[in-house]
Amino acid sequence: MTKTILITGATAGIGAASARLFARNGWRVIGTGRRGDRLRALQEELGEAFLPLELDMRDLDALGRMGELAGEWGGLNLLLNNAGLAPPAEPLHEQDWQQLDQVIGTNITGLVALTRAVLPRLIERRGAVINLSSVAATYPYRGGAVYGGTKAFVRQFSLDLRCDLAGTGVRVTSIEPGMAETEFTLVRTGGDQAASAALYANMDPMTAEDLAETIWWVATLPPHLNINTLELMPTSQSFAGFSVTRKA
Repeated sequence: MTKTILITGATAGIGAASARLFARNGWRVIGTGRRGDRLRALQEELGEAFLPLELDMRDLDALGRMGELAGEWGGLNLLLNNAGLAPPAEPLHEQDWQQLDQVIGTNITGLVALTRAVLPRLIERRGAVINLSSVAATYPYRGGAVYGGTKAFVRQFSLDLRCDLAGTGVRVTSIEPGMAETEFTLVRTGGDQAASAALYANMDPMTAEDLAETIWWVATLPPHLNINTLELMPTSQSFAGFSVTRKA
């Protein structure tokens, strides 16, 4: 039986790298994203193994129909909740509400709605859910209140979802990466290539392909093994010290 993975945010970065890796290994890949041109290019590259689905993670009506669509596609073995974004790293009171609302709607509301919609299909095949969280779920930083909060939600959601699915055979994993050089920072900074280049300069960050290989490893473990949470960083990244404000 051909296995099928549904990948959100398949237009770039970890999502696109995962689509290529799973398709190369014989899986059928359903990829979602807002940028239809990118999805069509990926379809041209991967051929019949890839089904593009232009979709905004804030479109709850469309997400609610995904379970029915998964049935029409023949079933589902793995949901990779990869789509996500972050607002500019500014203090909360200086951040734009519309941007914050988009982040919360994508990282939390859309993720929950999609997962809920396709879970019956995953249960049918004793499949798996892999959620992309972040080290920001655990380690705070200035300007990360909303982004870190959404990723902490994803981490806890993953753990509690495992409890809900006990006895079904469905596995759930939260993958929590540190610095990986993708388009993430470009999106966060509104396309500031210099800012992205400066962030990753001379530090040998992880790549989208590194994370795709990790996702593949988790997905292809024996079915009696579940990775609950997996935190990973490039060797050059470590933990920040405490911030201290001193009197003048």
